[in-house]
Amino acid sequence: MVNLDEQATYQRLDPQGMAARLLELPQQCRRAWEQAQAFPLPAQWRGVRQVVVLGMGGSAIGGDLLAALAAPLPVWVQREYSLPSWVDAQTLVIATSYSGETEETLSAFQEALLTPAQKLAVTTGGALARLARQKGIPLFQFDYPVPPRTALGYLLLPPLNLLTRLGLVPTQDDDMAEMLTVLEELNPDLQPASPTTLNPAKRLAGRLQGRLALIYGAGMTAAVARRWKTQINENSKAWAFFETLPELHHNAIVGLQFPPELARQAFVVMLYSGSMPARLQVRLQATSHILARAGVEHELVVAKGNKPLSQLIGLVLFGDWVSYYLACLYETDPWPVAVIQELKERLSQI
Repeated sequence: MVNLDEQATYQRLDPQGMAARLLELPQQCRRAWEQAQAFPLPAQWRGVRQVVVLGMGGSAIGGDLLAALAAPLPVWVQREYSLPSWVDAQTLVIATSYSGETEETLSAFQEALLTPAQKLAVTTGGALARLARQKGIPLFQFDYPVPPRTALGYLLLPPLNLLTRLGLVPTQDDDMAEMLTVLEELNPDLQPASPTTLNPAKRLAGRLQGRLALIYGAGMTAAVARRWKTQINENSKAWAFFETLPELHHNAIVGLQFPPELARQAFVVMLYSGSMPARLQVRLQATSHILARAGVEHELVVAKGNKPLSQLIGLVLFGDWVSYYLACLYETDPWPVAVIQELKERLSQI
């Protein structure tokens, strides 16, 4: 049986240092924001009225969070080979690919090059960086050698910074300061050295072990629910799904009855932010009542901080730690994603 309070556990199961990457998230975010602040804004971007983010997997989740933070500015996240047909000269198309080799993103970006849309590439290099240079497209290139899912600071904050400097999103300087404080306050309680009795991420991972994880988000936290789902998939190598309110009240909430044995195997995590509309808060309370009546175990995770950026990224960090400890409980290394690499190799042969 794995003991999450023994440091030898992490030496054995985390040889490449995923925990270290989670601990340095505040520093990553600070560097990403500072680099973005120095990025020159093209004059033609001043006419932008909507944004399309091209991306997949860990590179796309920054777009989901951007959409939540930028509202009411329209931000569409495109996880496809193609570009939305409505893209025009007032659209900023942001191609985000950590590796610069994501085939879906490259395909959609090639389409974008044939449109009058404004364009930006965000990547560490690869074909996307080469294409951007060749076509004279603004390129935000960064150097941070990690799995893409741990580079969220670089995939979210530069686009957010640029949109604030364009006047499309309210200034985020105070929000950034609070977010960094929240992350720095969270990590000591969530890190491996913190005992289970004081570590809420370890305790929640223990409740999720051997269960089907269902993550519920509402309003802004809908994007975070997707992030929790994908981190449990990739880090923990485990089944997980996400649902969003209020939509789940029109379908998923009815499907708790059959098969009855699944109710005993499922565990629901509900993500709460004090910034969500009052009506969604009421719906979360009602959801908890219905889950309890159906015999489905669940837990409410409350966001820290007062500002949306702090709340969202704080919830992301908490979920990342939960998925990390769940990987350890399953005695699997959270770093590699061998199945994804296998799929890429098979696709490259076709």
